Amino acid sequence: MTLPDERYRSIMQAKRLLEELMDPKLTPRLAAGIRDRARGALRHYPSEWDMQRAAQAAPDIFQERMEDLHRFVLKGEQQDPSDIVELMRGYKET
Repeated sequence: MTLPDERYRSIMQAKRLLEELMDPKLTPRLAAGIRDRARGALRHYPSEWDMQRAAQAAPDIFQERMEDLHRFVLKGEQQDPSDIVELMRGYKET
């Protein structure tokens, strides 16, 4: 299960990885072909501005940040009910 903020963060982390692959100081032994592929992938990669616009247009798909309570509720809604029953077996009523 992936939440909108996790999806957003993953795209931005992938962008940073591609940028690092292009920098010979950070990745000195990387083949030139890999650097070229990273450069090509970044040519049309979404910028921070693009991602913010995507988050505004489709907050159910991308969100820059989510409040902890909202995240908790969404995870609960996406949880398989059989998993919850299994988790509750270990708890005693008080």
